[in-house]
Amino acid sequence: MAGHATPHFHNTNGYPSIEIGAKEFMCVGAKPPFDHPHVFLDMGDDNERVCPYCSTLYRYNPALKGEESVPADCLYTSEVA
Repeated sequence: MAGHATPHFHNTNGYPSIEIGAKEFMCVGAKPPFDHPHVFLDMGDDNERVCPYCSTLYRYNPALKGEESVPADCLYTSEVA
């Protein structure tokens, strides 16, 4: 999974909401160096979750795969040399 066991998503572009294909994920805020603590979020039985750090609204979309998002550029992958 793109270098992470749990998918990581970011909202560098400031979207009002992001649809994702996972109910358990990490939010990093914006891309480094402007990220916040990488926080694990679990939607449980709900289909929406707001990040307590950056207030990004994440919405579960069962039509997406675990690492997919709408907008498509919100999956965060760490650049490891």
